[in-house]
Amino acid sequence: MNIIICGAGRVGFTIAKLLTEQNHSITVIDQSSEDIQKINESLDVKAIVGKATSPEILDRANTSEADMLIAVTRNDEINMLICQIAYSLFKVPKKIARIRSQEYLDPKFSKLFNKENLPIDYVISPELEIAKSLQRKLEAPGALDNVPFAENKIRLLEILINEKCPIHQIKLKELTNKFPNLNAYILGVIREESFKILKKDDKLQHNDKAYVIVNSNQMKETLRVFGHNEKIANKILIIGGGNIGFNLASNIEKNFEEARVKIIEKDKIRAEFIANYLNDTIVINGNGLDEDVLNEANLEEVETVLALTNDDEDNLMVSVLVEKFSKNKRTMALVNKPNYSLLQSSLKIDDLIDPRMSTVSSILKHVHKGTIENAYTILNGEYEVIEADIIETSELINKELKNADLPDEIRVGAVLRDDKFILPSSKYIFQKDDTVVLLAKRDQLPLVENLFRISSI
Repeated sequence: MNIIICGAGRVGFTIAKLLTEQNHSITVIDQSSEDIQKINESLDVKAIVGKATSPEILDRANTSEADMLIAVTRNDEINMLICQIAYSLFKVPKKIARIRSQEYLDPKFSKLFNKENLPIDYVISPELEIAKSLQRKLEAPGALDNVPFAENKIRLLEILINEKCPIHQIKLKELTNKFPNLNAYILGVIREESFKILKKDDKLQHNDKAYVIVNSNQMKETLRVFGHNEKIANKILIIGGGNIGFNLASNIEKNFEEARVKIIEKDKIRAEFIANYLNDTIVINGNGLDEDVLNEANLEEVETVLALTNDDEDNLMVSVLVEKFSKNKRTMALVNKPNYSLLQSSLKIDDLIDPRMSTVSSILKHVHKGTIENAYTILNGEYEVIEADIIETSELINKELKNADLPDEIRVGAVLRDDKFILPSSKYIFQKDDTVVLLAKRDQLPLVENLFRISSI
C-alpha cells in the first residue's frame, strides 16, 4: 500500500518504521527539518519537509496515488484539515486522524466526521484508548495487559510468570490433562527480550511474559492457574485529572459498582471542572508529590495508584513515594520517554504505560487489508495478534487446521463460531463467518491478509 503519514513525532516515526518493515511504501511529511532528518537517517521512506496542509506539499508527496493517509501531527485541527484536503483534492480513499480534544469526541457531535462534513474515516483518540486499556488492566489484576477480541468474548492476557506460578517447568502438552476445563491457549512468550513460540514439549520459565488467549468468562480462573490471585481493586487513587485520568474515572464509575475512586489534580480550575462532571469520584486539589496531600487521600487504604500526569518524572516519583510510604500497592505510571522502561524493576513499579503503542495499535488495525477487525502489536510490531473473519472466498473454508499449510510463525489461538468460544484442534474445520484470533510474525502478515482479504484496501 502507498501510505502518507503527516507528523514525524514519536507516533509518526513508530508507525512509519512498522509499516516500512511490512513492505508498505511510506511517505512522511513534517514541518520539522530535524524530525525529517532523523527519519531520513533511520528509515527507508520518502521524507518531505513542509506543511501537510499545503496542497503543493501533498501533491509533491503523490497523494493522489495514496491508498491511505494518517494524520498524527500535534494539532487536532491541522489533522482534520489535512484529511479534508486529502479527500477534496486528492480523493484518498482511507483517512485516519489522531484527535485529542474531548470536545470533538462528544457523542452528540458524532455526525461531524463524515463525507459531507469532515471526511475522516477513523478517529484515533490516544487518551480514550489509554483510559480503556487501564480499565481493562483493573478488570484483570495480575495481568500485564488485557486485550478484547471478538466483541469482548475472547481476551488476550499478557501474564508474568513469577515465582508463584505453579505451572512453570510443566510441559505444555501436560497442561490440558491437568486443567481439562480451562479454555486457554499460550501463543508464546517474551523471553530474554525476544518472542518465542512454544511447542508442546516446551515449558514456561520464570520471568517469561506469556501471551495467552482465553475465554473472556474464564479470565479469573486462568490468572489463578498462572499463580495470580490478586483481587480486583475497589479503592483506586488517580494522580492527574487530565483527559486520561478523567476518562478512566468516568469509565470506572460506569462499570465498577463497588469501586471508590479519588483523583488528585493540582490545577484548581481543572479540579473543579472534573468534579462537576464526575458523580461518585472524590476530587482533591493538590500536588500528588506532597505527602500531606497523599495522606488526605488516605493512601493507606488505597489498593491501586495510577500516576497519569503529563510529566513522566512526576509519575515515576509518585510511584516511588507510594512504595516508600505505603507498601503492597499496585502502581501504574504513564511514561512517554521509552528509556524510562529500564527503571521499572529498580523503582518497583508494577506497570509502565506507553501511550505511543496504544495509538500505534489503534492505527495498525485499520491498515491491514481484508476483514481484519483488530490488531495488537508485540515487541514493537515484530508480532501481531489479529482478529479476522472468514468469508466465502477464503481458501481456508472447509479445510482442517492441520491441512491449512500455515507456517510456524502463524498460530491460530481461538475461534468464535455462533457466539461459542472454541480452542481449535488440528482437526478443526474452518467455516464461513468464523471469527479467528491468531498470532502472526511481521513477515507473514501479507499471507494473513490474503487469507482474509475482501478488497484491495
